[in-house]
Amino acid sequence: MVIALPLAALLVACGSKTGGSSGGGSSSDIHIVGSSTVYPFTKAVAEDFMRANPGVAVTVESTGTGAGMKLFCAGVGSKFPDVTDASRAIKKSEYDTCVQNGVKTIIEVPVGIDGLTVIEAKNGPAMNLTQADIYKALAANPFGKGANTAQTWKDVNPALPAVKIRVLGPPPTSGTRDSLADLYLTKGCDTDPAMKALAKSNEDQHKQVCTKIREDGAYVEAGENDNLMVQKVSVDPGTLGILGFSYLDENADKVRPVQIAGITPSEETIANLSYPGARKLYIYLKGEHLQAKPKMRDFVAQYAKMWGMGGALERVGLVPFGGADATAASQQAADLKLLDPSGLK
Repeated sequence: MVIALPLAALLVACGSKTGGSSGGGSSSDIHIVGSSTVYPFTKAVAEDFMRANPGVAVTVESTGTGAGMKLFCAGVGSKFPDVTDASRAIKKSEYDTCVQNGVKTIIEVPVGIDGLTVIEAKNGPAMNLTQADIYKALAANPFGKGANTAQTWKDVNPALPAVKIRVLGPPPTSGTRDSLADLYLTKGCDTDPAMKALAKSNEDQHKQVCTKIREDGAYVEAGENDNLMVQKVSVDPGTLGILGFSYLDENADKVRPVQIAGITPSEETIANLSYPGARKLYIYLKGEHLQAKPKMRDFVAQYAKMWGMGGALERVGLVPFGGADATAASQQAADLKLLDPSGLK
């Protein structure tokens, strides 16, 4: 059961997968699900929005991007969410499911940039990894040459310390897991020319070899509670965690970033996309609900007021867009043009 609370009180139903909850008693209330990475930003917007609109309750749930899309796409009406947060773009398969269930008018709004960061304890071994190192450590079947037997980071790269491989990361329902596959695992896998060629000759096999993660305990699915992951990593030197930049930013006293290809994640390296883990973040609105809930449009306008340089969301770890991306995002927040599915993957 999800209860929409007034003003700044928000229910966080981490990992909820039920589709039967509504955003509250009032038809103007807004129900939001989705990404744990985007959650703190949407929560901050919701708190400000409810102060300015005391008659509207905004419920925000951290379910993970994949689970959020499933709930969002399940149907139209008060039983289904109005908005979903996402740490990646909607997939074609998800869009098709939406359409099959009557959700035919989807609006995509990019809200900013995040860096998919690898963290370690402040007294950890001060790792500096490449995408290839991460792939070789975590892949179930590195480069298609048999089961992964690497036990320490030194096993995957002689220049790294002989520290046991133990990585806490996102579950399959998370957009962060998809970003891990796209930004780190696949990029590391494709450092092998044979794997790059495989992508053209057999896309399914390439995906299997490059993105399937080992299941022998070296990688531990840590759920959607990123604050809990920070706590676990901070007290266990040698264990690494994979999560969004904002959680690193607000816990810099407990954990530190692992460099990727010699680049430290920072607002600057993420904004200019030089950091390998940089990725765009989104919210998706259900167009069918806009007419019944015009406050959804006002909510997006509030988001846009808070996402710019020096804005409230930057202070809680969102990296603002710059240049043409900033202009395009602001324009979309005003226009709310429908998503064109032709470019979806």
